[in-house]
Amino acid sequence: MSASAVHSPASFTSLELTGRATTHVREAPALGTRLHAEAIGPVLELREAARADGIDLVVVSGFRDFVRQSAIWNGKFRGERPLLDRQGRPLDAAALDEAARVEAILLWSALPGASRHHWGTDFDVIDRAAVPDDYRPQLTVEEFTGSGPFARLNDWLAVHLKRFGFFRPYITDRGGVHPEPWHVSYAPLATRALEQLSLDVLHEAVEQGDLLGRDHILARLPEIHARYVMAIDPA
Repeated sequence: MSASAVHSPASFTSLELTGRATTHVREAPALGTRLHAEAIGPVLELREAARADGIDLVVVSGFRDFVRQSAIWNGKFRGERPLLDRQGRPLDAAALDEAARVEAILLWSALPGASRHHWGTDFDVIDRAAVPDDYRPQLTVEEFTGSGPFARLNDWLAVHLKRFGFFRPYITDRGGVHPEPWHVSYAPLATRALEQLSLDVLHEAVEQGDLLGRDHILARLPEIHARYVMAIDPA
């Protein structure tokens, strides 16, 4: 039986949805990360299927909590982490007003409380067999297309993900998050989580968080929720 033939998906608490609790995730030593307890088995099945085709599917980023996502957000807001435009060109955070900084961050990094990585259902992958041991993945579209080292992985995922219950929520540009062919989601759980991540749940998490630009974010939250949370490729 394929992993997609799973029992009814779990419900999430508001704290789990927004990365402020870890009760839904477990360590997966074989994958080197934490994931939702019900997603670990299907991910291992996916990895074994890839291995049979000569692909060493490695998870490079799994569960990420609110605190970690906030550190990424605030670092970009202050200009301590790279800030990029839609074409991937560097931006000078000091030259941007608050609205422009928020917009630039949202292209490449989820708003804390709204990251799909909070759910433990979503993770980023590479093909370790396609690169030297000292290669440091950048997770760019160029790596996954054309002559990029992970182009074969990209093609393999397009063919096989659905069979194991997975999909890629950011494979096309829908005017929000920049395409991320490396981002994989376990549909039975992630679909439920997205349904539960209401505007009210997100508002509470952002309001209580220590985020730079928080007042601006809260003022725009309905638009951000629609454009950067709900606008995904369907499972």
